[in-house]
Order: sequence, then C-alpha cells, then structure tokens
Amino acid sequence: MSAAQWEFEALLDYLKYSRGCDLTGYKRSSLERRFLVRMRELKIDSYLDYLHYLQIHSQEYIHLLNTVLINLTSFFRDRASWEYLANDIIPAIIASKQPDEPIRVWSAACASGQEVYSVVILFAEALGIESCLQRLRLFATDLDEDALSQARNATYKPKDVSEIPTELLEKYFEQTEQGDYIFHRQLRRRIIFAHHNLAKDSPMSKIDLLVCRNALMYFNSDIQITILIRFHFGLKNKGFLFLGKPEMAMTPRPIFTPVNCKHRVYQKGLKLGLEEHLYICSRSRKKPAIDSPTTHIRIWQTAFETSPFAQLAVDSNRCLILANAKANILFGLTLNDLGSSLQSLQPGQLPGLCQSFEKVNRDRNPVRLENVAWKTANDTTYFDISITPIFNADTQLICLTEVSPPPNKCTIKEGLVTNGK
Repeated sequence: MSAAQWEFEALLDYLKYSRGCDLTGYKRSSLERRFLVRMRELKIDSYLDYLHYLQIHSQEYIHLLNTVLINLTSFFRDRASWEYLANDIIPAIIASKQPDEPIRVWSAACASGQEVYSVVILFAEALGIESCLQRLRLFATDLDEDALSQARNATYKPKDVSEIPTELLEKYFEQTEQGDYIFHRQLRRRIIFAHHNLAKDSPMSKIDLLVCRNALMYFNSDIQITILIRFHFGLKNKGFLFLGKPEMAMTPRPIFTPVNCKHRVYQKGLKLGLEEHLYICSRSRKKPAIDSPTTHIRIWQTAFETSPFAQLAVDSNRCLILANAKANILFGLTLNDLGSSLQSLQPGQLPGLCQSFEKVNRDRNPVRLENVAWKTANDTTYFDISITPIFNADTQLICLTEVSPPPNKCTIKEGLVTNGK
C-alpha cells in the first residue's frame, strides 16, 4: 500500500470513528475522485493535510459529504439493502401483526420523497394495494420545506425513475403529457408529511419500521446519539431501524441490536436508562455555557449521587436501575440489588409506593405521597415521597424526603382541645 493510500485510509478512519460516518463500504476509486474534487476547491494537495483541515474546521465534513454523495438520492438506493428489506424485514413485520392490525412506518429525513415511496411500493407489493391502503400508516418528515413540497408533489423526471423496474414503474406511477411520472395518487394520500427537526423535535410514536438513510452522517457524534435515542423512543418493542450504507447505530450502550450490519438494519435493543435520558435532556435546552453532553451527564449524575435526599430510579417493570448514596445507606442497598424488583427490596415495602406506579403510568404525571411511615425494628421514619415519570414513564424517579412525625389528630370535646389517635 502506497503512502497516499495509507493517508486515505487514515482519513476514512477519522470520519468513521470521530464523526460516525462510515464511507469504507464505497469503492475506493470513486471515493478518491470525489475527495479530490473537494480538496482541489480548498487547494489542498494531500490526504494528510486534508485530515488536519477536517480536524480544525468542524463543519467541513458536511461540505465533504455533499460532494461525495452528490446525486445519490434515488429510488431503491443501494438496491441489495432494499431487497433484504423486502425479503426479510417487511415479511417479519407483517407476520408479527394481526390480519387487520395497522403497520406504522416513519421515513425520517425523507428529502424529496424517493425513499418514502420506495417503502410504500415494497409494502404494497407485500400486502396488495387495497390492504396497504387500509393498514399502512406512514409518516414522512424533513427539516427542508422545499424538499417536503417536492415529496408531497411526488412528480419525478424520467431520469429520476430510471432505476425502478418497468413493471413497478407502470404499476405505481402515472406518466403525464409532459413526460413526468407521478406516484400512485391513492397511496400518496396515505402519507402524512410534516416538518421535523431530528435533533430537537419529539419522534413519531409506536413505529414498526423507521427508515432514515444517509442523514445521521451529517451530524457530529453527540447529535447522532441524541437522534438515535429519540428513534429508540419512537420504535415499538422489536421495531426496526433502517440506516444508510455509510452509517451505524453507534451509542454508548447497545440500545439497538444489529440485525444485518451489511445492510444497516437494526432492532430496538436495551431499554433506555438514566444516562440516555440525561443525554437527551442536555441537548434539549438552549445553548448552555457548557456544551459537552458528557459534562452535562457528569453534572447531573453528581447531583443525583450527592443529593441529601434518598433517590431511586426504576424502569417500567419496577426494577431498580439506580440508587444514590443516601438511598443505599438508608435501605441497605448494594450493587447486587440493581436489576431486582423494587418490591423485593426494602424501599418496596413503603406503604402506597408500588401502588402509586400504576397512577404514574396511567396519568403520566408526578405523584406525591405525604407522611409515609417506614417502620424498622428500632424506629419509625416518616417520608414525603415524589414519583416522577421520565420520558413517557419508561423510567420513574423516586425522591424521599425525611420529615418530622405528623402531629396527633386534634379532636374537640366539650369545649376542650385534646389529643387523640
């Protein structure tokens, strides 16, 4: 391998591991030509110098990707991956449903619509057009209003549809007198188009298949993780995520399970924990003085751990996922208790606590319990307890504040105030 080739591979590794953009699957000859186009614009002669330029100029990789991936948006882009989707993933989704049960699909960053209509065609082929019209609930979103307008219009030039097999083109498109092609009108009406910011807006919900191809790579790694966490929120259990060829579902914990790495298909994995919730919280506010999500996480973790109040976090199965130092001391908890049912631990014996989870899950609002007595062999302690849902009640935060014993009830008898029980 020549020195220039070594430098080029180092450049690709930098993009993959520092930017989360994996271009290694593309042909080297094509990649090198596109890289050189951008480098000539900047009057940079070597790959090593360009690597240094990328490290200094944080937004340069966006210009590079625009150059590398120019004119790559098309119907059934990366055909082998779409064939895998058609032959393996879509049948699995349909098989998991009752015959009349709706199927929910989200095409995120849908651009001018080629990929969302590619999805519709595959489902219509699998279900039949009539069944597809009845069952498919499809959302298509993008930040670019002009692109959304093009997608809604669903009108394409002959060169845009040149990669669609003839039988599918005739079945799902109508040719106009001007020679353009318009996508199937009835199927198009089943799609809800909407403006959406992947990094800031709430995700679509209860999604069976989420298609977001060649959009993540335009964001830095922190924003990519934030978006992937939001995608996790949006997917149903066992829902599928379909990414672009140069992308990977890279997160600190395996919240997505690879189904087929070659075709970039993932399935919803581990449940989100407190770390993911804190991560997304740190990205959802106005630009802070400290801009690193890792720093935010450490600040919140330190505040949680050192709080003078006992605090615990439980998941939707009411299993303990976190406890701070105060709670550990108060209830004798250890690391071995993490993952255990709260009901099997001492905090679960607090009157009314476990029953309150049902109300939190139902109403999605905080619940407060006052003067809850916790009796031990030697003493009785009283707590005010707050239970707060975090992000759709997938996780609940419990905070216990020790309070003074409640006063005995007062009764009035014959004009005298007396204490009674």
